[in-house]
Amino acid sequence: MARVYQTYDMGAAHIRVALVNSPGQADLCVHRVGSWGLARGDALWYITRNQQEATVWLYFGSIGESQIKVCFVDNYSEAGWLRSHSLRGRIG
Repeated sequence: MARVYQTYDMGAAHIRVALVNSPGQADLCVHRVGSWGLARGDALWYITRNQQEATVWLYFGSIGESQIKVCFVDNYSEAGWLRSHSLRGRIG
């Protein structure tokens, strides 16, 4: 399950992420959920401010420094991987 903590220190991050505006540019479409009990797999994220709750620490930056491109979507049905990727299964 993806319980995400946003770090502002690139060196502390487990994964570097670039946010994109359209699913056509993304590797992964993500839907944000309201509680960490609803977080599932790589595509349903609960974003927490508590480092101890998190299963993964992400740094959000530019496309050039990122390992993965993510687009946030409004529906559960739109969430998921759009391309094969080496990080598949490692976020959640």
